[in-house]
Amino acid sequence: MDGDFRTEFVREPAALRQHPALVLNADYRPLSYYPLSLWPWQDAVKAAWLDRVDIVAEYDVWVRSPSTEIRIPSVVVLKDYVKPQKRVAFTRFNLFLRDEFQCQYCGGRGDLTFDHVVPRASGGITSWQNVVAACSPCNLRKGSKSLRRANMSLRKPPRAPGAEELRNMGRKFPPNHLHESWIDYLYWDAELQA
Repeated sequence: MDGDFRTEFVREPAALRQHPALVLNADYRPLSYYPLSLWPWQDAVKAAWLDRVDIVAEYDVWVRSPSTEIRIPSVVVLKDYVKPQKRVAFTRFNLFLRDEFQCQYCGGRGDLTFDHVVPRASGGITSWQNVVAACSPCNLRKGSKSLRRANMSLRKPPRAPGAEELRNMGRKFPPNHLHESWIDYLYWDAELQA
């Protein structure tokens, strides 16, 4: 045999890989907005089988075993409430999310890096209050100079975001694909059509 035996004997139709399930907490809110809390269909089916989730919506696609048929879940709700984290981890991704994926000097959206407002060479530390998202040209222009010396200003002062604030910020950046069964659970504050 030339290839890996698993790829030759395991049949997984490509279409079934494209049916993720939106995972909601017990209060019917997504566990996270950005990245959106999604499970592969296999995990959603397994959780439903183990009675850990309730299925709220389903795709029009079935999976079958010799003894069982089940529609693939598109929205599942955890039976046990998962308490959201209060503390926000200081990560590059969360920093970019806090700054809405925009350079805090020029407002540009491309080629983002991060910049120390008070340069490390001048004693600046790596913290929420001293690091901002910056595009490469602005970061190079500022270099290890102070804002005054570089003749630059910030669009908004850097600060530590709250967990709820960051979750709400994530709602502004939906993924490329949103299944219609997810919309009611993602945008509670959307304007209703009459």
